[in-house]
Amino acid sequence: QVQLVESGGGLVQPGGSLRLSCASSGSIFSINTMGWYRQAPGKQRELVAAITSDSRRNYADSVKGRFTISRDSGKNTMYLQMNSLKPEDTAVYRCAAMLESIVLYWGQGTQVTVSS
Repeated sequence: QVQLVESGGGLVQPGGSLRLSCASSGSIFSINTMGWYRQAPGKQRELVAAITSDSRRNYADSVKGRFTISRDSGKNTMYLQMNSLKPEDTAVYRCAAMLESIVLYWGQGTQVTVSS
């Protein structure tokens, strides 16, 4: 079992920045990829960014150049640095522990609201 706990969401003005954190605990031997998903009201869930155990990164086209995913293995924590935020980035962000593209565990989610 793996537990994931997100933090760092909130309200920010357009153009601002936020950093999300996802702390993991438990048995992670089956996990080779960590990722951030988001879902806005009325929209499909979207994979925003993912990082593999060998630090390969993938990003959705909508966030390339603005978001950066990283992980600190010593702290069992993953981060999502979000810069130049736009109103369309508003969503509930959830971290996920995956085996390849299959999500095995979800965090509870954290709200990010970009508004003036």
